[in-house]
Amino acid sequence: MKLVCGLGNPGAKYSRTRHNVGFMIADALADFLGASWNERFNARVAKGLHDGSELLLVEPLTFMNLSGHALVAASQFFKVAIDDILVVHDDVDLEFGRIMLKSGGGDGGHKGIRSIIQQLGARDFARLRVGVGRPVGAGDVTDYVLSRFHESELEPLDDTIKEAVKGILAWAEGGCLTAQNRVNRKVRPEGVPSCPGERRDPGPKDREEV
Repeated sequence: MKLVCGLGNPGAKYSRTRHNVGFMIADALADFLGASWNERFNARVAKGLHDGSELLLVEPLTFMNLSGHALVAASQFFKVAIDDILVVHDDVDLEFGRIMLKSGGGDGGHKGIRSIIQQLGARDFARLRVGVGRPVGAGDVTDYVLSRFHESELEPLDDTIKEAVKGILAWAEGGCLTAQNRVNRKVRPEGVPSCPGERRDPGPKDREEV
C-alpha cells in the first residue's frame, strides 16, 4: 500500500484557496480512481486501486499546522512505510503552474510539512511541490496563500492538477526517481501568468492555520 496525503485547511472558508491545492489534487486523484471518502484518524480517507497497487488517500482535517497527527495515525494503522508516503502541498517558492517531486529535505517554511516531519520523526518521505507563486511586491504571503485562485488562473490550474495526478500515479507505479523524470518540468502550462498575484482575489486570513 502507498499513502498519498494532500495538505490543506478544512472548511468552506478555505475551499479552493492556494494553500489547499493539495486537497484539490487529492480530490482529483480520488475521482480518477473512483474512490469514496470517509472520515477516520481526524482526516478524510479514501482507498483506490491503480496498476494492481492499493493507494490510500488522506486529507487531514486538523488544520495545516497539525497535519502530521492525522498522517501518522493513518500510516501506523495501515503499516505504511515512510518510503511509500507522498505528501502533496502548495509551494510559494515555485512559480504558479510548476510541479516538482522530491524525496526528503526540510520543511521549506511550510507548517504542514513541518508537522509531518515532527510527528514521523523522519524527513525521508516524498513530496510533490505544487507552485502557487508569491505575491507581487510587498504583498503578505499569508494573505496570498489563503486567497482563492483568480478566475483567469482556473483553466491553467486545472491543467496543473491533471499533471500532478499523472505524477502521483507515476510515483505509485515506479517510485520517486522514475516519477521525477516525468514530473520535474521547467515550463509553465500554456496560459499561466508569470505573476498571478497581480490579479488575485482577497481571501480569508488566519496566521495560526497557515
